[in-house]
Amino acid sequence: MFGVVLALGQAVVIRHRAAGGADLAALAAADHWTEGSAGACARAERIAEETGARLVRCVVVGDVSDVTAAAGRGPFTAEVRARAGPGGPGAAGTPGSPEGGGPPGSEEPQKRRREGP
Repeated sequence: MFGVVLALGQAVVIRHRAAGGADLAALAAADHWTEGSAGACARAERIAEETGARLVRCVVVGDVSDVTAAAGRGPFTAEVRARAGPGGPGAAGTPGSPEGGGPPGSEEPQKRRREGP
């Protein structure tokens, strides 16, 4: 029983390492998009390696990066995909976007038509 618990704990740690590496690598690539795809992905690879993960895939389109990082070996391998880019008006999950994301009650009130003279 202890072996199963130990193996599950190891899998969770590896998954978190891959997720952290992917998130930070995506942010690094998005931050350096002006260096071109090769420069941004080189920066992402370095950051992923520093977090204990390895970069599997890196694509930079405009100022948005999309990376996949992996951690672990053999049966304990995890791959995680992350995207990063600028936030702003209309970005998913921000106030004013169709998906919402603002605090409750922050939706734009509906306009009422005034009737009568």
